[in-house]
Amino acid sequence: MYLKRYTIASILLMVIVGWYVYAFVTQGSFAIEFLGIQFPAMSIAVLVVIPLFVLYVASLLHMGFYSLLGGLESRKYDKDFDKYIDAVVEAYLGKQVRNHTYKTDRYKLLGGVMDNSVLMANPTLKPDTANNKINEIINLINDMKVGKVVDLKKFNLKLTNQLVILNQKNMYKNGDISAEDILSSKGKYSDALFEEVYIDFVETSPLYAIENYKQHISKEALYKVLARINADEHTLEISNESLIALFEPLELQSDDYIKISSILSKSMIPEQRMKLFETLSEENEDATGAYLYTLFDLEMISPADELLQNTQPNEYLNFKSYRALKDCGKNFSIELFV
Repeated sequence: MYLKRYTIASILLMVIVGWYVYAFVTQGSFAIEFLGIQFPAMSIAVLVVIPLFVLYVASLLHMGFYSLLGGLESRKYDKDFDKYIDAVVEAYLGKQVRNHTYKTDRYKLLGGVMDNSVLMANPTLKPDTANNKINEIINLINDMKVGKVVDLKKFNLKLTNQLVILNQKNMYKNGDISAEDILSSKGKYSDALFEEVYIDFVETSPLYAIENYKQHISKEALYKVLARINADEHTLEISNESLIALFEPLELQSDDYIKISSILSKSMIPEQRMKLFETLSEENEDATGAYLYTLFDLEMISPADELLQNTQPNEYLNFKSYRALKDCGKNFSIELFV
């Protein structure tokens, strides 16, 4: 109820009641005595109006009290709404740690759902959510998806955040930072970016530069290094010792060593390749299968037979099967047995 209208209506009511009593009931006066105190005589019409005035004041106090309570409750909803908007923004940003405290039951439910969700911006739709904060975030994310570099500092995102990684990739692709800037700044960029940049870096860089940052090497990067050995473009000349040193940061399995030998078969001198896997097999049993593969691939049958004779009956059955078929005059590609 509007207080101004209520006050005007109340005054009109008091005036009408007072006028009616004075005009049509009585024009007399009456003296009130209370606790031995004699008050001056007042018109009966005024005495009738006084309870109405007291009722008016009491109703104002009543409405004011509940209006204050309603205002406090409304303020809780306003604050929870602001927190919920922040939760939506953080869901778009993909923050890992999110914990908003809500004071109203409805927002506790909605906020709890949002704090455990990740929202994806649709780049084909223009953001129109009626909230500038959310629209700004959606526009920012869409800009990154098309290769633009944006400022994410104010959001305090971790290096592992996907949007941070995407923004750093955009910086790298746009030429704002070089590969060596990234590789020489451990802790400033994400591990995912280090891996991607190092893969690009090894395609053209000299061996000493590759070795300087070998702690960032991945299997994919290693395969690109191997493909450059004695290649027509961006040729690398590399010793077995240097190659083995590049293998050290990686946890290579038997299949990995075989793939390495397969890649090297296209360019490495047979003698160097055979010596490489002989050395590796002596240091790591997981490389023995790759050494056998290399020997059979190079048609070095006698060393392969000697190596197989020193294995357990249940070991390297694929290579033993290949050797048995070869004794029967069957010529199959060794690739079918690995």
